[in-house]
Amino acid sequence: MKQVILAAHFPGVNNQTVWSDPASGSQIDFASFTHLARTAERGRFDFFFLADGQRLREQRGRIHDLDVVGRPDSLTVLSGLAAVTTHLGLAATVNATFNEPYDLARRIATLDHLSGGRAGWNVVTSSDAFTGENFRRGGYLDHSQRYERAEEFVRTTRELWDSWAAEDLVADPVTGTFATREAGAFAHRGTHFDIGGRFTVPRSPQRHPLTIQAGDSDGGREFAAATADAIFSRHGRPAEGQAFYRDIAARVAAHGRAPGSLKILPGATFALGDTDAEAQEHADHIRRQQVSPQTAILLLEQLWNRDLSAYDPEGPLPEIDPDVSEDRSIIKGRAGMYRDRLKTAAEWRALAEQKRLGIRDLIIEVTGRQSFIGSPARVAEEINESVQSDAADGFILVPHLTPTGLDEFVDKVVPLLQERGVFRTEYGTTTLRGHLGLENNG
Repeated sequence: MKQVILAAHFPGVNNQTVWSDPASGSQIDFASFTHLARTAERGRFDFFFLADGQRLREQRGRIHDLDVVGRPDSLTVLSGLAAVTTHLGLAATVNATFNEPYDLARRIATLDHLSGGRAGWNVVTSSDAFTGENFRRGGYLDHSQRYERAEEFVRTTRELWDSWAAEDLVADPVTGTFATREAGAFAHRGTHFDIGGRFTVPRSPQRHPLTIQAGDSDGGREFAAATADAIFSRHGRPAEGQAFYRDIAARVAAHGRAPGSLKILPGATFALGDTDAEAQEHADHIRRQQVSPQTAILLLEQLWNRDLSAYDPEGPLPEIDPDVSEDRSIIKGRAGMYRDRLKTAAEWRALAEQKRLGIRDLIIEVTGRQSFIGSPARVAEEINESVQSDAADGFILVPHLTPTGLDEFVDKVVPLLQERGVFRTEYGTTTLRGHLGLENNG
């Protein structure tokens, strides 16, 4: 049987977070990060996952309320967590558009050393000028070049990590030789990067820290199939998950990579109860907290690309069509989510009419992601079925509360997966690549 992979997503800034719940704590205190990481490690999770953003999102000229909590630097937070955990992998989301390979390769290799081989890098890209305003080059990168630059970026960082061979660190007091002449020497000549010199960090425990990719476009899938070790997918439901799994497997083979060398990890939420009915009631309560009346209008505006603040959240959808003008986007700092606004709006109208849904109920219906809802036994069984049927290799769980949202899952669901023999009871390896059953390049 396949072993289930589990990661813990720190909720942070997204519309799964229920920051207004009385049980919710700080989104930025280190104690919150520590609690969730230690809970994940107590549950023998594979890794801890942090998202990132390079600029606070705005909508109608106002900061999106979920971004008000801030977006601390992922690698800094994970470096702190390396000191309070021993086995848990530590994966940071870092943008390949607004960074440089030398600096980022150095920071990730440093985390890999500090953690004893537990570092991971979720590679994301961006092309919007709004985010680019925070950087020297501004929004300089054309959308079509995002993955071209990202692919060369990843290739260059690996060249830097490879610039130290295992035998380059000599440290021989008799001869007075600390490192070989070749240590850290590199030269990369490419379309986006032309750099050469000496890399300052000796080979880290994993040599190539784990690489994760999250894009879902055709370019994103090709990029992942060619370079990544894991995909943070949005295709978690059984049928669509299996279709995505087959598509990625075919692309991986076309790139000459071995089957199983790229792990598929959809994001997923969960709601538990002593009975399935109680869990469903809990899940409904969570969804209505996540999609408040104000949030429903904000999320609808992201498709309609219009100010809809005058509309009743419990009322019908607007009769006017979405604004498809690309140069008048109402939302800033977030990747485009809808390729064809008019088509999606027509689908939403049809669904609302069929189920007699107002705006808020429709948004609850269409913005839900893969969720495991039920008793702990049902949730454990559904997770296992998804993995054994190749709909996924595991899941990146997104609790709705910070920092205690994972506690119940670890206490009630993890033991049932362990009883089924599909999840570890103790860590058998020390590196993140080892946890995922991937070749350790160190």
